[in-house]
Parts: sequence; structure tokens; C-alpha cells
Amino acid sequence: MEPPDSETIALRRDPLLPAEPCPVRWRRSARARRVSLRIDAAEGAVVVTLPIRVGRKHGLALLSEHAGWVMQRLSALAPERPFEPGAAVPIGGVDYKIRHDPARRGGAFLEEGALIVTGEVDFVARRVRDFLKAEALRRIGVAAKPHAEALGVAPRAIRLKDTRSRWGSCAPDRTLAFSWRLVLAPDWVLDYVVAHEMAHLREMNHSARFWTLVETRSPHRYAATEWLRHNGAALQRVG
Repeated sequence: MEPPDSETIALRRDPLLPAEPCPVRWRRSARARRVSLRIDAAEGAVVVTLPIRVGRKHGLALLSEHAGWVMQRLSALAPERPFEPGAAVPIGGVDYKIRHDPARRGGAFLEEGALIVTGEVDFVARRVRDFLKAEALRRIGVAAKPHAEALGVAPRAIRLKDTRSRWGSCAPDRTLAFSWRLVLAPDWVLDYVVAHEMAHLREMNHSARFWTLVETRSPHRYAATEWLRHNGAALQRVG
């Protein structure tokens, strides 16, 4: 019998401690050659990947074997930051308080250090997300223009995604894709990711020539990659 897509399983990280609830998402993969575990920061769950012909019991065995690691990683995740009235949402690395004002119009907009959201309260989360995506596309476009001019390149299109492991990508047809969550990070971090992908329009690789291009356009490369390494998982918990 196939496991459900997701469930909560009691795991014991230490034989002397009581079992703790562990959110688990099961995934089957034709390309997987062995059972594997990974932590999904956005969902706050452990993902168990099973090869096509491997039973659920093997996944449960691996979970039990690595219960301490799994529970430690889950407990270390940043707290969820839902889009709701009174909550703070980072935009460009600065926190803005979500203020619901049902009497006003305009969807969602910034005003005096707050993110104003109009309309019914049930629409707050969607309107905040829509605003952030539009703002991400605007800021990415602004950042891309000087890099394009300096490098003598032009992307075919710029698109937004909600990726879990990649902040940006460059397709062979010269379409650039970025995680909309970059709008949550400081502007200089967003600028580095944009410069990185724009440089791929000149060098579709990670050669020494490519990194030289990146560093001419983004002197804060190392600081930005460190920022994302330390804070990227927390951005996945926003919204």
C-alpha cells in the first residue's frame, strides 16, 4: 500500500526522551537509486524520497536511524512568518508591519513603514503575496538594466518562480528566472543574484571568465552568498 503524500510520524531522537511528532512528506522518484531524506524548510517537514520499487518500511527505517538529525534540523528551522494582520514581512531586508485597512482601496501598498492591505481580511495573505511578486519583478528589472548595459546582453524574458533550492537560473533560450522571495532579502543580495544570472548570458558556465564577469558587476559576491547561506532557509518560512 502506498503511503499518503504527507503525514505526521512519532520519532524518538533519544532513547531516553519521549517520541515527538515529525511532519513527513513522501515522494516517489523513478530516478532515485536509494532512499534519501532532506529537510524542506518551507514546509517544515522532512521529505523521504523512495525509489519506485522500494517499500515504505525502508523509508521508516532510515527515518528512525537518523531521527536525532531530523528532529534537530526541524527544531532549528526559523519560525513561520504568515502573511496576516499585525505580522512583519521583510522587504529589501527591512521589516514592514502588515496593516489591514478594509475601508481603503488599492490592494496592497507601502506607506510610512507599513504594508497596507485593503479589502476583506480573507484576502490579506493573497494580496500580500501578489504585492511581493510584483515588487520583486520591479526590483529585479531595475537591478538588471545596468548589468545588461555593462555586459552588452539582453535576456529574452525575466520570470518569477517559487523555487526551494535555486535563487536564479538562466535557460539556454536566455530566459532568466528568479525566486520572488529575493524581494525579502537586502537589495545588495538581490543585486548579486541578478548580476550572477546576467553574467550567464555572456558565459553559460561557471568558468574563471564567468566569475571574473560576476565580480566586476558585484563586488559583494562573497558577502551575498554568505547571507543567503545563513538566511535563505528563513526566507522560505515567510508567508
